Amino acid sequence: MLSLKDISLDLERPSDLRKLSDPETFLSMHKDKMICIDQIQFSPELFPVLRTLVDDAERKGQFLILGSASPNLLKQSSETLAGRIKYIELAPFSIEEVGEDKLYELWLKGGYPDSFLVDEEFSFEWREAYIKTFLERDLALFGYRRSASQMRRFWTMLSHLRGQTLN
Repeated sequence: MLSLKDISLDLERPSDLRKLSDPETFLSMHKDKMICIDQIQFSPELFPVLRTLVDDAERKGQFLILGSASPNLLKQSSETLAGRIKYIELAPFSIEEVGEDKLYELWLKGGYPDSFLVDEEFSFEWREAYIKTFLERDLALFGYRRSASQMRRFWTMLSHLRGQTLN
């Protein structure tokens, strides 16, 4: 958990992007803090700067980097930060984490905390927004070149099959 002296940057926020207009200076000024950089996929040019700062650092764990795991981003980060980075995949809640008595709720709402931990109406709205964002933006990060409406129709078709043979 970040403390008050740590820094959190969300690269979807214009004000945070402006802070990194000169990333080496900004990040070097805060080398005594833990710096969390969220949505790094929007600024992959930061990786070479991070590499030099990590190499110069006197301690490990100065940076917590979060973002979508697009193939290009993973490739660039592994090339630039080889031997300096550890990947941790955060999965949704499992049945072991929520308990068997919550199996139906987990099945209905899914395991993402923002969906699972709220009432059914908000959970449904959150899942609709998540799917929309995934279909419109995130699939493009993985190189899929179909429209969001085509993918939604495909997903709907798959969900109706529910384990039947797909031709």
